Amino acid sequence: MYSFKETLNRIENEVSQLRFSRHPQSLYAPIEYILEIGGKRIRPALTLLACNLFDEDVDKAILPALGIEVFHNFTLLHDDLMDQADKRRNRPTVHKVWNANTAILSGDAMMIYAYQLIAEAPSKKLSEVINLFSKTALEICEGQQLDMEFETRDDVTVAEYIEMIRLKTAVLLACSLKLGAIIGGASEKDASLLYDFGIQIGLAFQLQDDLLDVYGNPETFGKNIGGDILCNKKTFLLTNAYKLANTNQLDELNRWMNSREFIASEKISAITQLYDKMGIRKLTEKKIQDFFAKGMEALESISTESSKKVILKEVANNLMFREV
Repeated sequence: MYSFKETLNRIENEVSQLRFSRHPQSLYAPIEYILEIGGKRIRPALTLLACNLFDEDVDKAILPALGIEVFHNFTLLHDDLMDQADKRRNRPTVHKVWNANTAILSGDAMMIYAYQLIAEAPSKKLSEVINLFSKTALEICEGQQLDMEFETRDDVTVAEYIEMIRLKTAVLLACSLKLGAIIGGASEKDASLLYDFGIQIGLAFQLQDDLLDVYGNPETFGKNIGGDILCNKKTFLLTNAYKLANTNQLDELNRWMNSREFIASEKISAITQLYDKMGIRKLTEKKIQDFFAKGMEALESISTESSKKVILKEVANNLMFREV
């Protein structure tokens, strides 16, 4: 069984060797750019680790794993464009370096290239792999659409938010794992358990991200605290606050949400104090723990040696337990 570090190094090396020699080069330069920016490479690593749970030979999963990484970066490219984000990983975003039309077209090319890589899965598993990937790609689009719609809604429920992050974030982690398991020859039951592991960990990860945006340490979180509060982003914390607020708290919450002119630090402080009074932090931490425990339960149920599951447990813990 390969270690997580060995797997990440293998993926990083393979990504660095991707070459785009077709013309026009202006279509492919943005693809090379966003892939060179880097990232955690968690998803393709999960594909290889899942394959390795059931087969020592992970080479057959390399190209599909790269397909997962190319697809993930495609979603980031289009997300940045839709959000009009200026930076990605401290580098100017594609639409800023080039332009919006180039970002759209290069993103489309990335999607097609991702499918080409995914289609390099073993022929006996190809139909199952393509169906899973296609289903996941559609679900991510659905999640993105819901996220955009939530921006203009004041009645987003906790259940709706959980479904949105399942689609937008968790399904790709789950797909990465199940795809690797399928290629590695896992039983249908074990592949499904790995998928559920990915869903639960993905949900826990996103709620942890919501929590860190309010209560995290900026030095370890990697971005300024309170960004979600300032842009009225519908998060697990905010949707629960609307659910639990009494009349006075609801009035204050709405006042801040509807304010167009405010001092950023004051708004962050006021909303955080409301969360504290309503016990939102503890509620969120409990939900994170619940999702994480369900994920671990699914992983433990897989019919392979416990020693092989240790690495996936370590990956899940590294994803989750960032400093709050």
